[in-house]
Amino acid sequence: MSCLLIIGLLVLLVGCTSPQPTVTRSPDPGGYLGGTSVPEPYQLPEATLTDTSGNSYNLATSPSKPAVLLFFGYTHCPDVCVTVLADVAQALNRMNPADRDQVQLVFITTDPARDKPRIVRKYLERFDPTFIGLTGELSTIKAVATRVGVHIEGRNELPSGGYEVGHSAQVIGFNRDRQGVVIWTPETPIADLKHDFALLVERSR
Repeated sequence: MSCLLIIGLLVLLVGCTSPQPTVTRSPDPGGYLGGTSVPEPYQLPEATLTDTSGNSYNLATSPSKPAVLLFFGYTHCPDVCVTVLADVAQALNRMNPADRDQVQLVFITTDPARDKPRIVRKYLERFDPTFIGLTGELSTIKAVATRVGVHIEGRNELPSGGYEVGHSAQVIGFNRDRQGVVIWTPETPIADLKHDFALLVERSR
């Protein structure tokens, strides 16, 4: 089984309501403790969305930090999104301040119908005020997600009258060249995230 196929299986097994798999793997060839190196790096697309201030945000050119963490989720996500964002925030806060300043997390909603800019901003403030939130047309969001290996399903209607949005829940790490070189799945230990984020920064200098 190829490394790329293994990554795909790990990614598609996680979602907002799915149980998290127990994964045993060999040491990552790139030296990441909790992350998995991407054999064929993703290129961050030249796509423009809208940030929480209502301004245009180009994924390829707007990030000002050399290391970018990209995560797709939505504010009504019942469990996984909250856990992932909280773990990332804790890992970032434990980093050397100089290294922490070199990392930018970008959150893209998978539910733009409900996640208006003000709602996304309030949601992200719970984790870290520096997190950037983006929304836009669902077709554009899905196109971006596909380009970076993220799967977004349609609505799953709930008996209560609401709905959930199924999506894969990996965090993707992009280097200075805006290449997605590593992914982290939910429940990656915070200490491993801290180590891996610092390694991504070092390799992005």
